[in-house]
Amino acid sequence: MEVTPSVVEREARWVADRASVVVPLLNETRDRLGALFDTEVGTVTESAYREEVGVVFADGEVAVNVAGYVCLLRELDVADDYPGFVVDEMLGRELAATIAGGQPLSLLAQATFHLADVRTHTTGVAGADDLDAALAAGFQTRLPGWAWREGESPFAVTRD
Repeated sequence: MEVTPSVVEREARWVADRASVVVPLLNETRDRLGALFDTEVGTVTESAYREEVGVVFADGEVAVNVAGYVCLLRELDVADDYPGFVVDEMLGRELAATIAGGQPLSLLAQATFHLADVRTHTTGVAGADDLDAALAAGFQTRLPGWAWREGESPFAVTRD
């Protein structure tokens, strides 16, 4: 596999075009998390998702890594699936973290990946459902809608 600027551009289009699959999973995941944590979480539209895909892929250093993970998961298959369970889970978790950004969002996206993954069954290669779960987890983490992310953090320290 060779990741070139044209490959990154192709994968950005593919990820954006996956909105009709990813956004319902993303919103279902937000609903489940909201219920678990007794909080309201905003829903995400397909247009907001596509716009955020553009933001992620506009950062070249992030884009090349996201594209690499997407390419790997789109092709990853293992005979009888179970022996490959670890590698597709690992790649999915890392893709979600990369999309979400730095700490603490990357850790939250990794945890959320597993919640989305257990409810995702995509037809195709072994990595296909992990790819959809990773996209849902990563983008749901970075997109607005969580009250705790709105406004200033009470833990921010300013210097005099």
